[in-house]
Amino acid sequence: MDDHFDGPNADYDNPEIGEGVEVFAPTTYAGHFCRGEQFEGAAIVYGIGDTFLRRFDMDRHAFHRQTNMYYPFANFGDWEMANFLLQSNLSMREVDNYLSLSMTKKMPLSFWTAKELRGRIEDLPKGPCWKVRIVPTRHPTTNPVQLYWRDPLECIEALFNHPFYAGKMDYSPFRVFTAAERVMRVYSEWMSSDGAWDLQTKVPAGSTLCGVILSSDKTNITNVCGGKVAHPLLISLANIRMNVRNKGSSHAFLLTALMPIAEFIYPVTRIRSVLEARLFHACLDFVLEPLKKAAQFGRMMADPLGNETLRQLESIPCDPDDVEAYFDACAQFRLSGVSRPFWRDWLLSDPHRFLTPECLHHWHRMSWDHDVKWCKCALGSEELDFRFSLLPPITGLRQFKSGITKLKQVGGRTQRDVQRYLVVVIAGAAHPDVVAAVRALTEFRYLAQAPAITEEGCEKIAAALAEFHHYKQAIIDGGLRRGDQSGSILEHWEIPKLELLQSVVPSISQVGSVLQWSADTTEHAHIEVVKDPASRTNNKDYSSQICRHLDRIEKCRMFDTAVRLRGTAEVGSSSSAVEHDGDQSDGEVDHAVDDVDEAEAAVLNDLWAPKQSRSDFFEIAAKLLASTTLSSSPLRTFVRGSTAFHLNFRPAVRRLSVDAAAEKFAIPDLRSALGDYLALYNCLGRRIRPFGGARQSAQDIPLPFEYLQIWYKVRIQQRVYHDRASTASAYTIHAQPPNGHWKYGRYDAAILQVDEGHDWPDSGLTGHAVVEVRLIMRPRPPKGINVPWANRFLVYVRRFDVVNVEPSTHLHVLKRAVRASGSYFGDVFPLDQISSFAHVVPRFGETADKRLTYMNSFHASQSFYLNRYFDKDFFYTTNH
Repeated sequence: MDDHFDGPNADYDNPEIGEGVEVFAPTTYAGHFCRGEQFEGAAIVYGIGDTFLRRFDMDRHAFHRQTNMYYPFANFGDWEMANFLLQSNLSMREVDNYLSLSMTKKMPLSFWTAKELRGRIEDLPKGPCWKVRIVPTRHPTTNPVQLYWRDPLECIEALFNHPFYAGKMDYSPFRVFTAAERVMRVYSEWMSSDGAWDLQTKVPAGSTLCGVILSSDKTNITNVCGGKVAHPLLISLANIRMNVRNKGSSHAFLLTALMPIAEFIYPVTRIRSVLEARLFHACLDFVLEPLKKAAQFGRMMADPLGNETLRQLESIPCDPDDVEAYFDACAQFRLSGVSRPFWRDWLLSDPHRFLTPECLHHWHRMSWDHDVKWCKCALGSEELDFRFSLLPPITGLRQFKSGITKLKQVGGRTQRDVQRYLVVVIAGAAHPDVVAAVRALTEFRYLAQAPAITEEGCEKIAAALAEFHHYKQAIIDGGLRRGDQSGSILEHWEIPKLELLQSVVPSISQVGSVLQWSADTTEHAHIEVVKDPASRTNNKDYSSQICRHLDRIEKCRMFDTAVRLRGTAEVGSSSSAVEHDGDQSDGEVDHAVDDVDEAEAAVLNDLWAPKQSRSDFFEIAAKLLASTTLSSSPLRTFVRGSTAFHLNFRPAVRRLSVDAAAEKFAIPDLRSALGDYLALYNCLGRRIRPFGGARQSAQDIPLPFEYLQIWYKVRIQQRVYHDRASTASAYTIHAQPPNGHWKYGRYDAAILQVDEGHDWPDSGLTGHAVVEVRLIMRPRPPKGINVPWANRFLVYVRRFDVVNVEPSTHLHVLKRAVRASGSYFGDVFPLDQISSFAHVVPRFGETADKRLTYMNSFHASQSFYLNRYFDKDFFYTTNH
């Protein structure tokens, strides 16, 4: 079980905490301008404290670094080699072998053995120090209980003080509203919640509220050698904004303790579990004592610890040392038998406040353990797998060619991928009420995962859960809920994860967006702080070697950050001095400080930002527009509205006649469609073209060009729905003619704007059409002729008509649009009228045709669903 504790602390009197406090500015929610207010009298600046570099200069070896910044190493090259070796996967023996090479010996290094190298690392500036403690227990264990830990308050200060998080933290609570009237609240970051606002009222004026995030989960560190298990306790700061904190490359979660895993010698198995839980709380109680003292500093309010759980514990008339009797007495309150919970004396802490909902283990795991099993029972394993195998593939997302029921070691990513398709797969085969129940839970999860949620959004989340409860009886009536082992039909809803869903809406107002508390980040952090260090040990005494390895790695990171920032600062000060020595008029602006800030930001991003970020076609297009030496016209990467487009520089077909293209792509009216486009272009210019009307041009109309350049795919990218400053993942739209693999070609669907007054994503599907993209092209005018229409990329698309919105699935039912003549309704449009990728899925009916495959199902079908669950941003856009 992964537990997240959001325990807020008052300001622990670090004078630097108030530095860089920002004046609250209006923000945006889903692209709309928002108004807000900030808590007055919080996060007061008490003066200039010890910055990251100032602490670096206060180290015991600072005197030596005045002449050699890289001390205890000889120079930058010496330090670079040391840093590389220490952060590599090489063992000490392998490092010794490398340093003994004749070529290596020619290098001017200051160390020649791995032991000497590690000794020099000990002279680097230190961070939070590791300690070990023998934990006494009342009941015997097979081995002494050892707790490896370091001061959590020092860890929090290290995060607060780190220069990478400057400008990426919130220092005081704030409230955001969707409009100036301040009627509709928006909950996003922890500091935007009512819980943070309420806590700030309970601490002394001027204090800075620090939200401490604790995550604890056992993890395997070996699959052999006895299957060793570690129990890390990670710590982070809720003040760091979620889009930074939840990135693994930000290193925002630090290991503050390795909780002991003890084997108690006790005859009753269930009591051994109670003793393990008590030991866990006792260790937490000890490790977190510095944070409790920080929270109590300057307390000016009544004792807030009188919560329901503590009152229940106090009412149990039994000696806690009599473990079995105490455990039985706790059963009436559904308590675990822990008599001294670690949070009992932590100011302002309460389980209902700090035990937040968690997406990975609660929602996604529930969808796999329950939703999928209901669907499996409703359709049968064979039919469910076959339907999954028929889905049109989406480039970049997982394709389930063999279905899902035989998958092994299913993780969070796979569980999320299954959710993208589950509703559309079971539609038509399961009872409509069963489909509605599964769909309601899917909508609940999608709505609750939004990074910013309004009060109206909370109502939608609650309504989705209520809708599931309305339809859930159909699952019982159909005998779909069954035991894992026995397979017998269950007629109750005693599912703990389902009960936890009731707390989601109240939690949003108390702790902000629930998405930020997902364990995805901490699960990834386990690899960095436990599994990778464990893999570099000698398989003995894992805990101590993990701590030593982390200590060395953190020293290297901090030292590398410090010396590079110091080098940037010195270069900046030198250039500034040169500028001030010269003549400068009174009205001239000195940009030296700005240049230094930009250089420091570049250094920090190089060290701490993700090394492999997703392609940002918006940024590429902006750079191309700003470039004075454009390599092609028109640009292959460009932006219109909220959508960016990217085409390969070289077309798949460089020169193909219009008639040959019509035959190759099975578009008999291509020539007449191009004639209509040119006629309307002369009238409308670059305005949005509508979709409709009879064909005006003849089939043999002469065109001012004879040849086309053709692309088989285009990548399109959009802004994140709730954060228009961030880019979402790009999707690929294929328009590929028949080949050896795709007998009927591969043609993807898209959303096409057909009304100039409605823009994507704010208008949703209003003013847009769902289309099948059949051809991506650019006319090639005769040489020497420059015409405006030749500088635009075009697409030939065929329209889908919306039949209705199906009540059970909330999906649009589509059919292919046809003209009066019976031919498909297609037309030519500028490529930049496409607003989004769309996932259109055939309706398989009660039983899918066994002749279908994922390569022909789209071609052979006449009725379709617009799957709005394939992408959360697409879901939010179409959920108006």
